[in-house]
Parts: sequence; C-alpha cells; structure tokens
Amino acid sequence: MRVLGIDPGYAIVGYGVVDYAKQRFSTVEYGAVTTEAGVLFEERLLQVYRGLGEVMDRTHPDAVSIEQLFYCHNQTTVIYVAEARGVILLAAHERGIPIFEYTPMQVKQAVTGYGKAVKKQVQEMTRRVLKLPEIPKPDDTADALAMAVCHAHCAYSRMFGR
Repeated sequence: MRVLGIDPGYAIVGYGVVDYAKQRFSTVEYGAVTTEAGVLFEERLLQVYRGLGEVMDRTHPDAVSIEQLFYCHNQTTVIYVAEARGVILLAAHERGIPIFEYTPMQVKQAVTGYGKAVKKQVQEMTRRVLKLPEIPKPDDTADALAMAVCHAHCAYSRMFGR
C-alpha cells in the first residue's frame, strides 16, 4: 500500500509518500509545496493544487492521509487552511484516490502509542520507523510523514483486526 500523507496549509504544505508492505515501511519521497507571502491567495491555492497534483501523478498513492481541521485561536488562519484543504481534497478526488482524515491525537496514538505525545516525540518515532537519518525539515514534512504512517497502521489494523 502506498500512502501520501499531507500536513495541510497554504504557505507550507508538507507531504510524505511511504510504502507499507508486510508490516515494513519504505520511504518513497517527501518534501513541501511552498507559496510566497504577498502573492494573491487564489494564486497560492492554485500552486498548492498543482504542486500536490504533481506529487500524486508522480507517485500514484493508494490513499491520501490528511489531518482533520481543528479550530485554532486565529479564525482567519483556520479559514485559509480550510480553503487549502479544499483544493488538496479536490486534487485527490479528481484522481480517484481515497481520502482518510485523522485527528492529531489519532496520529500521535498510531505513531507513538500515546495520544498525548509531544510533537518532537512523534517526529522522532516517525524518523525511526522510516529509518531516516534525521527528522525531515520543515516540520510540516515530518508531520506529513507521520500522517502517512498513521494511515498505514490504521488501515492494517482495520484489515487484520489488530
């Protein structure tokens, strides 16, 4: 199973593609789609849509794993992130890729075994599981890889009842 994990945003959208077979992970690719401040927001959304569409076309994932949107203190930011999620979901849907959403607590639980783990614990466990030499930067990329690991673990559990 190939999973594309996405940490949604509009300035930096982290992504990570992993293969999961026989309870083993291998990293396919990871990185970030970035947009510049000062550019029209509509253009930034188009850049996110096209950038992730290119990743999807290049890697052919079986599933997209994306963080559920949760309310933060800045209402403007949450609206912009929601709009960016919309173009990400559209890109996946147009390609017929199933979309799975997880809360931050579900990701922490799946990756570390503890739903209240701190961000650095999740990133370090993701690094270890994927046998990476260091935690990927920016943080959005590391978070996207954790999203992919989360879905692989959850899908495996659903399939085999573990």
